[in-house]
Amino acid sequence: MRRNLRFVLGLAIWGAFVFHAGAQCPPRPPSGTVVQDPFNLVSQNGVLSADFDMGYSVDQFGYTHYCYKYQSPAGIVEAPTLRVHQGDELLLKVKDSIPVNSSDSKSSMHMAAPAGQTCGDGGAATLQSTNVHFHGMNISPICHQDDVLTTLIQPGSPGFQYKIKIPEGEPPGLYWYHPHVHGFTEFQVNGGAAGALIVEGMEKVRPEVAGLTERVFVLRQQYLAPWVPGPYEMTLNFHLAVPPESPSPPIIEMKPGEKQFWRVANATLQEFIPLQVSVNGIAQPLELIALDGYPLAAPRTETTILIPPAGRAEFIVQAPPAGSSAQFIEQSYSTGPTGNPDLEEILANMQVSSTGGSDAPRAKAVAAQSIVSPEGVQIATLKDATPTATRKLYFSEEFGGTNGPIQFYITVDGQKQKVFEPDEKPAITTKVGAVEDWTIENRALETHAFHIHQIHFLMLEVDGKPVDHQDLRDTIEIPYWSGKGPYHSVKVRMDFRDPTIAGTFVFHCHILLHEDMGMMHKILVEP
Repeated sequence: MRRNLRFVLGLAIWGAFVFHAGAQCPPRPPSGTVVQDPFNLVSQNGVLSADFDMGYSVDQFGYTHYCYKYQSPAGIVEAPTLRVHQGDELLLKVKDSIPVNSSDSKSSMHMAAPAGQTCGDGGAATLQSTNVHFHGMNISPICHQDDVLTTLIQPGSPGFQYKIKIPEGEPPGLYWYHPHVHGFTEFQVNGGAAGALIVEGMEKVRPEVAGLTERVFVLRQQYLAPWVPGPYEMTLNFHLAVPPESPSPPIIEMKPGEKQFWRVANATLQEFIPLQVSVNGIAQPLELIALDGYPLAAPRTETTILIPPAGRAEFIVQAPPAGSSAQFIEQSYSTGPTGNPDLEEILANMQVSSTGGSDAPRAKAVAAQSIVSPEGVQIATLKDATPTATRKLYFSEEFGGTNGPIQFYITVDGQKQKVFEPDEKPAITTKVGAVEDWTIENRALETHAFHIHQIHFLMLEVDGKPVDHQDLRDTIEIPYWSGKGPYHSVKVRMDFRDPTIAGTFVFHCHILLHEDMGMMHKILVEP
């Protein structure tokens, strides 16, 4: 189970913490209203500079909210979309305003970084500590960039400055940012602390999107109390999704027959999301443009797009004629005997009218530009590369009687099965320039989502058979084992050729409870 025997600890932490007011988060949208895009922060003259404040509050229904707050000219906004170009500099200052509660003193752990290698405020990692991971970005895993192993921002400090050079060859596409403090990541992402990050220029690589209205949708998931089975909410840009046949779903406005470019991030804790656009009950063709921030080699048509936790999909949607009944939906998805069912939800009703979209001022029209060839963007050519090493890894779980899994592991074949420890030595050591083939098995009775920081990998095989589409991904689902027969697996080609990513970073399951409980290990890429 993805929420399991640690529910007692979860309740104790939540109960001690939930009643303390802090830097209040903005109110979330009311049910059944028109979905707006997030507020956009756009780089100017090669620089995007912004100050974020990590806020905290509890709403009237008892849900804990964490939030990246930004002071816009119109007031405080939550989780703005960061828009940068290749070669830009991202200057992001993050202050932690989560209230300190002395009763949570036992809810902490030491990062245990090597001597002299702490980054930020240091100290113990607690529920009130934070940092930022720039998910999918091919940037350095060092202090002030994308280090999540030693960076801690503590309440009461002046704040921490991230200073990131967007690589000249960073593929145009959708990325995202979220906290990544080991042991407590689930709490803050559960509270809503996540936002989109876009590297501009998709129209230069995929001219199909030029001139289309662009929409940015961030899917989030919130449990009443992390680690505790019980009520939860799915949201689309903080608008509450609803079960089928329920009244007052969110509304997406479009004009009849209009094409739009939708960029969707799965910022949930654990949800595997099969997306569809349904018109009069029939799934519609979607023109898939990019996955996980990488433009596809060629667009392709899908009626269902599965996005694992932390994955992203970018696709073109065409509105139906006026008078049609259209919905943006999440299909149900089985995660296995010890997983939790991901249920069907109506993410939004699509309201089609001649004035559709007029109330969505934050929607951004993609400017038509002169098209440059894909060779103008650094898209790794791994297909014909000769691997320098092959490895096998596997997911597994340890059970405790009839109560389901109590421990979660990702293991390099041949090594001892163990949970992640902050002071552990890297489970894998390689070098800049390496190209490696990894086979990743799932020996557990629930689906897992494999993610590695800093790089993308090329999909080669699923269950030993070549895939139809060799896409570049940073997160991929591996279906559950039924209890008999062979394990499901993926074979991927890892690209360590970029010297920018040299250093120590992590790979893990992106079901955040699993990551927090130790389903993660380090990899060292030596210069």
